Amino acid sequence: MNQSSRLLLPPLSVRGMKKLDRTMFIKQISVPWLEIDSCKVGKAMKNLKKYTLKFEKFKSLQTIAPSTNELVAINDERPAISNPLTENNTKKKLILNPLLVISFNSLDENHRIELENLNISKENLHFSELTLTYDNWGAVEVLKSILPEDQDSVTSYSLIGHIAHVNLRSHVLDYKSIIGEVLLDKVKGVKTVVNKIDIIDSKYRNFQMEILCGENNMIVEVRENHCIYTFDFSLVYWNPRLCTEHERIVEMLKEGDILYDVCAESFKWLLSNVERNKVSSYVQAYNKDARIFIENDVKNHILLSWQNVKYSESIMHITINLPAMAVTFLQSFVGLFTTEEMYAHAVKNYPIVHVYCFVKGDNPNAQAQKLVEENLGYYLTDNLKEIFLVRNVSTNKNMMRVSFVLNQNVLSGNTIGKCSTNLTEESPFEPSKKKLCAMHIY
Repeated sequence: MNQSSRLLLPPLSVRGMKKLDRTMFIKQISVPWLEIDSCKVGKAMKNLKKYTLKFEKFKSLQTIAPSTNELVAINDERPAISNPLTENNTKKKLILNPLLVISFNSLDENHRIELENLNISKENLHFSELTLTYDNWGAVEVLKSILPEDQDSVTSYSLIGHIAHVNLRSHVLDYKSIIGEVLLDKVKGVKTVVNKIDIIDSKYRNFQMEILCGENNMIVEVRENHCIYTFDFSLVYWNPRLCTEHERIVEMLKEGDILYDVCAESFKWLLSNVERNKVSSYVQAYNKDARIFIENDVKNHILLSWQNVKYSESIMHITINLPAMAVTFLQSFVGLFTTEEMYAHAVKNYPIVHVYCFVKGDNPNAQAQKLVEENLGYYLTDNLKEIFLVRNVSTNKNMMRVSFVLNQNVLSGNTIGKCSTNLTEESPFEPSKKKLCAMHIY
């Protein structure tokens, strides 16, 4: 990085800092600014928007004292006192980016012409010293300046209520205290910074964490899709990156549809949040193994729905969001109903399953479909609705959603459409001994 491109970054002297010293971030730079009459500011700024200097806690448009024509401190944020008698004579200064403007001719020709039409010329361009401090940079700029330059820095974090969650790599662990302090300083609303200290449990998505800075308070409140959720972040898996996927599922539902969530987590907090969001009359929660939930509760509720004319047009959606082992529950749907149960009702709509999985390889869609077919024991043909890439988890590892209709062949255990389960190795998943929280919403 050359000297000019470093002009607007923190001083080089902060590189390698492990104990935060905010005074080390003081830096002086020379900046250009244009003197503009107050009555012309609006039109001038339209032309100069891309040239203005932008920093945290900094105003690029400031007032020149009218009585003495002296400049106030460039990064002074105190509001100017308005005086209707002198307002028309007030001079403003618009501070510009020194990397883009070194003279009046640095401006594009069209912009210069527009400014000259406002009687703003090179005579209005001045230079002054600007003092920057720790407050003028955001968390990303500060951390990039502190941490080792030749390795990946901390450029992303997740916000869960008042908690900022980072996944620190080994080469920055020596800096974890200062990382926590910077994020606590810079990220609005953050009161606690935590770091994941081991890999996520492959089955239940749990992980251990350490507090880097701030309060020892893991009870968070988050908002998603017009609902408020409270839970213990140290015990409940919550990934804000899945918010959009949650919204996609919600948008598939129409009034009167039924949702069965096979792998919801934390029975305690589920009950609490159902009550808090005043949806108790729409939600029934269960605390039992997912297979038992499918084979008993889901089955019985589907039968009742098929019998009830109220739900004759309803579509039943079944989500299984435990990507490392969700596909192992699919066999529970095979032969779920007897032939008599299937034909006793005029079924208009068969349930739709949305199952999540992790796959590796160059063709994630094909890998996801194969994984579902091998565990279901049936080929997905015209009952396949969608294969969707939810998110990239790591290099060459993707989280996928496969959405398909549980057709008559699967639900009755018919041999039509069956495929051999050519799993290349023994399934690594044992039948779950842990109770999973499940629910249905209608």
